[in-house]
Amino acid sequence: MSLLQPAREPSPRPRPSIDVRAAFDRVRAAQKTDPFPTYERRIERLDRLARAIRDRQGQIAAAISRDFGNRSIFETKLAEVLMLLDAIKYLRRNLKAWMRPQERHVAVTYKPARAKVHLMPVGVVGVISPWNYPFQLALGPTVVALAAGNRVLLKPSEYTPATSDLLQRLCEDVLDPDVVAVVPGGPEVGEAFSRLPFDHLVYTGSTHVGRLVMRAAAENLVPVTLELGGKSPTIVHADYPVSSAAARIAWGKWSNAGQTCIAPDYLFVPEHKLPAYVEALTACARRAYPTLRDNPDYTSIVNERHFGRLTELVEDAVAKGAHKIEIKPSAEALPPEARKIAPTLLTGVTEAMKVMQEEVFGPVLPILTYRRVEDALAYVNDHPRPLAFYYFDRDRRRVEQVLRATISGGASINETMLHFGIDDMPFGGVGPSGMGAYHGREGFENFSHKRAVLYQARYNAASLLAPPYGERLTRMLKLLIG
Repeated sequence: MSLLQPAREPSPRPRPSIDVRAAFDRVRAAQKTDPFPTYERRIERLDRLARAIRDRQGQIAAAISRDFGNRSIFETKLAEVLMLLDAIKYLRRNLKAWMRPQERHVAVTYKPARAKVHLMPVGVVGVISPWNYPFQLALGPTVVALAAGNRVLLKPSEYTPATSDLLQRLCEDVLDPDVVAVVPGGPEVGEAFSRLPFDHLVYTGSTHVGRLVMRAAAENLVPVTLELGGKSPTIVHADYPVSSAAARIAWGKWSNAGQTCIAPDYLFVPEHKLPAYVEALTACARRAYPTLRDNPDYTSIVNERHFGRLTELVEDAVAKGAHKIEIKPSAEALPPEARKIAPTLLTGVTEAMKVMQEEVFGPVLPILTYRRVEDALAYVNDHPRPLAFYYFDRDRRRVEQVLRATISGGASINETMLHFGIDDMPFGGVGPSGMGAYHGREGFENFSHKRAVLYQARYNAASLLAPPYGERLTRMLKLLIG
């Protein structure tokens, strides 16, 4: 079994092999010639990427849609193009301040020395990006790493070859090949990639493969940032308006056909309001997607393997007693070759069903019920810590209580998914849903080494701390210690 490919997951599209080590060595050699790029050079690189992204937004949308079979051009421009351009603007606004050395306190014992922390580039950052947002999740960590003064080796997903080719051409056209080098390929390339002696490695994908990546990186003591996933829960308080909650949950669940690591994975609603939520969510789906088969706004499942997995999850749940509500406003047939799965609600789900054991990662929403909110919170806390947590309630006191009672990578209150787009906040998981972060200042610092530097004054008392020790040092220690 290959390191970056789970068992029984053959590469869907074989690609030519590439000398990953040679690509790394070229980037490493270039990094040694300019280990601390100036502010101006970093800004220039970011600006070049921003112009290229803006100029090629149509090509980006077309490539991603080709990889998926159909991907909404609006979802691509919102979630991939606009989000990246906003991130670059944010980095430009703050970079100069972040690069300044930070003054730190010096105890009287060491005065008149001064202390500063310098944020240094770590060197060469490896990025392994996923297929679900193949452009944004490739260049998102890349632009932060560039802002921090690093160079990047990027391994995009083999499941989105058209986007990978576009990424490679874009980076070659607008940046020096030893600033950002793209190495496309299948699992054999991914395995070799994850074993390289990077200065930092970023992986976005499944928890299973994240463990393998971390194990491989440990061979070279490479620090890792893991952006994983898991089952992100949503809980709605009984006092919250059904229609308002349903609208935001439906958007979060069915954007990109649910193929989002922070999409609501399952939903808890008050027991007595279950019929109302089924009706409201169904109405939301019908309004958003009046047709499915030929609707360019409704995204396809990326490949046959994931289509089959989602179909099996639903079949398993129904076989074990769940009730399926498939939302097809036009009652149209969806041919398998279109790889479109209708928005689907599942009620009566239990822990015995695979849909409650695996991350769904598709347009299927299991709905559970509770009699007390505390019961829903207990369920969440009894399971692995999720990447995202969503809670709907207008009572501020209860909101704060719920936030204190749960742990997740991030959270949104009365909303879903939008916390990812706030550039001034870190984004990352916790425990099984990941480690580290790459948004905001925390991302800049994640890809920097905090170097502690002491500046000694010309006239100082450091000589008093050296042997031979005597009465003078005894008196000084008595004064300092007491």
